[in-house]
Formats: sequence, C-alpha cells, structure tokens
Amino acid sequence: MLLWVLGSFAILFLLLRQSRDGGIRQTLRRYDYSSGAVFALDSDDARNLSSIVARLQTVSASMNGLSFAKRLNAVRVVMDSFFADIEVTSDRIPVNLDGLSAEWVLARRIDARKRFLYIHGGAFCAGSPNSHRSITSRLSEAIGCAVLAIDYRLMPENSRQDAMLDCRAAYQFLLDNGPDGSNPADAIFIGGDSAGGNLTLSLTAWLRDAGSQMPNAVVALSPLTDSTLDSPSFRNNYRSDVILKTLFRLLNRVPRALYGSFFFLANKISVSNPSVSPLLGDLSKMPPLLIQVSESEMLFDDARRYVNKAREAGSPAYLQRWESMPHVFQIFHPQLRSATLALDEVAKFCQTHSPVRGSFESLTNAGG
Repeated sequence: MLLWVLGSFAILFLLLRQSRDGGIRQTLRRYDYSSGAVFALDSDDARNLSSIVARLQTVSASMNGLSFAKRLNAVRVVMDSFFADIEVTSDRIPVNLDGLSAEWVLARRIDARKRFLYIHGGAFCAGSPNSHRSITSRLSEAIGCAVLAIDYRLMPENSRQDAMLDCRAAYQFLLDNGPDGSNPADAIFIGGDSAGGNLTLSLTAWLRDAGSQMPNAVVALSPLTDSTLDSPSFRNNYRSDVILKTLFRLLNRVPRALYGSFFFLANKISVSNPSVSPLLGDLSKMPPLLIQVSESEMLFDDARRYVNKAREAGSPAYLQRWESMPHVFQIFHPQLRSATLALDEVAKFCQTHSPVRGSFESLTNAGG
C-alpha cells in the first residue's frame, strides 16, 4: 500500500512538472526571432578550422573507453594544456582571495583601476585561469585593464552554489582591490564563457537583487542561459557543434523529467531556478550586456533568447552572431582571425560603457 501511494505521488509530481515545463517552453518560443549583428565566416578561418577540428577529434577519440573519473581528469589536463603553445605576453600574478585561487593578468599598458572579472568555462567541472589565458591576456591588452581570472570550485567535488559563491566573493574583492593593492575601481566589467557565461549572468542578477554596485558592462561568450537544456538549437545544432556534441551525446537521450531529478539531487536546486537558468528569471534593470555566439553551436538559442527577453524587459542587451564558428571560438585567438576580432569587439563594448576612456582605437558600438 505504501509503495502504491509513493508511486502515485511520484507520477503526479512528474505530470505536474511536465505541465509546468511545457508552459515555460511555450513562453520562451516568443524569443526565438532573429536579432543581432551577423559576422560572416572569414576565408582564412575556414581553412584554419579544419586543423582545429581535426585536433579536437583526436583528443576526443583518445578518451574513448575511459571511466568517468579518468575521463574527467583527462578533460581537465587537456583544457589546461591545449593552448600551452600560445605565446602570452601579459604578466600573470597569482593571488589568494581568502582561499580562492586567482591570477591577475596584466598587459604592458593598463589602468589598474579598470578591472575585469573573468569567469572561465568548462562545463562547471573543468577549466582554470591557465586554460583561458589566450582570452584574458587579449582582454587586458585591448581594454587596457587588469583582468582577474578566478579558479572557482568545480563539480562534482563541489556544487554549483559553491561556484556562485566564489564569483560573488571575487567581485566584491575586485571592487576595492587591484593588482597594486587596496584601492577602489573606477570601472569594472564582468565576463565569462559557456559555463562561466552562466555564472556571469547569474552573478549580475544577484548583484541587482542585492542592491550592490553594478558593473559598467557585462560580456558573455556562448553562455548557457537555460540549464533545462530545452532550447531548439540544443537539438537542431547537435551535428554542427564540434565541441559540445561529444559532451552532450548521452545527455541528449535522457528524458528531461529524469534529467531534472538528477540535477536536483546533484545540486540541491531546481534546474529551472533562475540562479542556474538565468533566462528564466527577471531580466529587467540589467547593465549593458554583450553576448557573442556562433550560429552553428548548440547554445545559439540560449544566447538569442536571453538577449531578446532582456531587450523586451528594457535592458540594454546586444547580440553578435558569428557564422560557422565553434563553441567559444574566442579561445582560439590568435589562430582564428574571427577570435581576435570578437575579443576586440568586446573591448570596444567595454570602452563604450566605461566611465574611464582607454586607448583602444576606433571605438564603435556593438551590433544591436
């Protein structure tokens, strides 16, 4: 009798969840219209992409047959070493923020009171300041600012909430501390890619709700905005996404109700909670925001939906769409010209919305 009652409650719970999720999906479809500035594929990049894809496929094949633990460790090692041959001219200064490891990335000519908090991607379980130095070094150089790259706590050893707490602590530190010691920031920016883009948008909403000082500009590169993984491009761009399709090959086959239950058990938070799915929250009264995304990646609609919803809510959000690029293609600077151009667009956007003007030439507004 007890099992019958528990089973009935479980079925009722799943039916109610499916009904609610169906309503959310229907609402989000209204944001699937075309928007943003489109950047065409560079002819040189078209040739360089083939070698990049081949290298990625070789790395992926080397992990076939590994257990979860060994595969996770391999992914972490690969991410930290994949761009080891890229020359980084910026200085790197390690810093400890009350137990949170981070590093200052400093180009030769910067204004230390202009600061950028960078939150790396890696599916919340991999990546580090090391893996993303091609991005952080270029940002410091192009914006003329001090970049703080944090080594937030990763899953599965830690929870998503731990990562969010690390981001909040790093931002509070950045407000009053620079690479040369304790002093207030004159301009502050937040940015991140993929999972780091998710944490960036979650942090921004938390700052608004907490009444804290807001950043002058926010940048998200190929962000995950909907952790329910229910945007159309998650399925439609599966074959064209050379990076994410390997990660989500099995997850795509899991029923969404079952995935939501597993997510809750692992994170002690609903997959539709705005702190992990920023798209599902209130997007009004946000600071200037630039999102860059590839039209061929699985998270394309996560980006488009977020910008369209934010703009309808009155927030100054802008989308830049890039043709035929891989997920977080900016990390391939300087190998891909599009990556360099995209990071320079980020610099222009930050300079446009900074109260302190820098030396970056030919400032232009990001596409709307």
